[in-house]
Amino acid sequence: MTDAIHDDFETLTSERLQSLFDASDYVAEDEITTTVLLALKLGRPLLVEGEPGAGKTELAKVLAEGFDTDLVRLQCYEGLAAESALYEWNYTKQLLAVQSGREGDEGSVFTEEYLLERPLLRALRHDGERPPVLLIDEVDRADEEFEALLLEVLSDFQVSIPELGTVAADTPPVVVITSNRTRGLSDALKRRCLYLHVEPPSFEKERAIVRRKVPELDDAVVAAVCGVTERLRQESLLKPPGVAETLDWARALTALDGVAVDGDDGEAPADDDRPLTETDVRTTLGCLLKEAEDVERIDDETMSALLAAAETPHE
Repeated sequence: MTDAIHDDFETLTSERLQSLFDASDYVAEDEITTTVLLALKLGRPLLVEGEPGAGKTELAKVLAEGFDTDLVRLQCYEGLAAESALYEWNYTKQLLAVQSGREGDEGSVFTEEYLLERPLLRALRHDGERPPVLLIDEVDRADEEFEALLLEVLSDFQVSIPELGTVAADTPPVVVITSNRTRGLSDALKRRCLYLHVEPPSFEKERAIVRRKVPELDDAVVAAVCGVTERLRQESLLKPPGVAETLDWARALTALDGVAVDGDDGEAPADDDRPLTETDVRTTLGCLLKEAEDVERIDDETMSALLAAAETPHE
């Protein structure tokens, strides 16, 4: 796959990109495949918004793996400063050099020897065979000032280091920016990017994801797992479970005695012939719900609704 893909992505087709997704067990609809393809061909950053756990970060990881290149990740947070995103000087090493009189061949402590690369600069100076995938994760957590810095870097894929000059990328990185929509992003940043909104998965999509990622789990249990999470998302929860939580739960169930996995006799646990019992759900709620208030919402009536959803056939 990767040896047929050029750095400029000119020959990349939707079929080949879909094959890349399939090889990584990433379930992508036509909209996702087409938008990613256009971002690669046009050399535009891809802004991916959606609920937490919907697979936004995973998309960047799949691209890096599929194109056999490095993933450079910048995790955003409130108060993220330029020196944490671009570069900073190793002040301790500089001080020791000055004190020892070993400033280097150029008589300066502002040289490559003392430079500490941070994710944005590391992506610009990447010297691999293929451009890296630069993941700017949860950009909505950072301040608006950081957005302005990001726009400057993304405009020309270069940065000025006063002591060293301008550093420009030989080949621009593949940029994936994710947002959980905790705040609105600037119009300037949105204009710079192609936009993809990742919708909460349908039952069928989530079942396909679980089947691929947890193939050892029996099909009946997979359907029950997805039925329960689909029903949970209808509750007024502080943090509804995303696909990531569904996968965590599915993997946890494979570790429990009595839950059917492929290679068993294929029969569900004996309790009322249910693929999932109330005990299964109660004892593993921590995989799905991460707020005490949400766990307390699962009263007897809600549990009955969840178990009914687990037994409801989906064709």
